[in-house]
Amino acid sequence: MKIKIIEKNQIRCAVICDNKKVITNVQSAMDVLISAIYEAKTSNVVIDKKLIIEDFFILSTGLAGEILQKFINYGGRVAIFGDYSHYTSKPLKDFIYESNRGKSVFFVATEEEAVDMLTR
Repeated sequence: MKIKIIEKNQIRCAVICDNKKVITNVQSAMDVLISAIYEAKTSNVVIDKKLIIEDFFILSTGLAGEILQKFINYGGRVAIFGDYSHYTSKPLKDFIYESNRGKSVFFVATEEEAVDMLTR
């Protein structure tokens, strides 16, 4: 896993880069956050949804809730970018909508939007 650092408005973000899934369970998600904190000196994580196991986006698995709660408990903020248009689940769409109204978890289309959400 590589981390690209982007700084905007004097706020640092760790953009996670890889060719394979880096978040497959709660422990791997925590590894991403800890790496961002120690390597990039930030708890603001930007990640492409392609790097997250698909079960995360099936809310009935409970994986998204468990991972995101851990992130928040440890002071992390995350912006996940990608195409969400193919999802038909109303609960997932509601979850994304509500998350985007908060301050810690965001679901957006592009990396640039992800950085914007974490640095405003």
